Amino acid sequence: MIHKFTKENIEAIAKVLNSKPKPLGDDVFRLEVKNPEEGRKLALEIHLGLEAEGEPMNLVSVYASNTFLQLHNCTAFIASETLNQVTFFGKHGDRTTGLIVEREAGCSMYANVKEAILNSDFTKLPEDLMMCSIALSLTESIDKDDFSFDDED
Repeated sequence: MIHKFTKENIEAIAKVLNSKPKPLGDDVFRLEVKNPEEGRKLALEIHLGLEAEGEPMNLVSVYASNTFLQLHNCTAFIASETLNQVTFFGKHGDRTTGLIVEREAGCSMYANVKEAILNSDFTKLPEDLMMCSIALSLTESIDKDDFSFDDED
C-alpha cells in the first residue's frame, strides 16, 4: 500500500522486511534486514520530518557492506507482502527516484528517472531502461487513494 510516513506505519515496513524497528530518537527508526543463507545484511534508517534549511523532509538511508545509499525528500512508499519488498519514492517535477529494499537483504536504486520513461511501453525501451520502468511503474498509483498492490479484502 502507499503510505505517508508516520511513526505508526513504520510497522508496515518492518512487517514486510521481517524486521523490528528500533527507535533512535523521536523521529528516527532503524531496521536490520538479514539473509544468513546468502550472507547478506543491511540496515535501513528512516528519518521522519528531518529539518533541512527550514523545510521538513523524510530521509531514507541504507547501510550495507561497501554500500551507502540515501534518498532525500522521500514522499511515499509501497510495502508489498507479495513482492517481499518496500519501495520508497522521491519525486521532483517529472523525475522519480526509487529505492527498493528486499526482505532478503537486497537493495536497488533507480535515480532521476523521467516520467515519460515510467509511462512508456516498457517492451519498446532499450534493455537497460526496461528494469527501472518496471520497478518504478508502481509510482503511477501514488496519487490514487484506493491503490493496493497486494490483494486485500
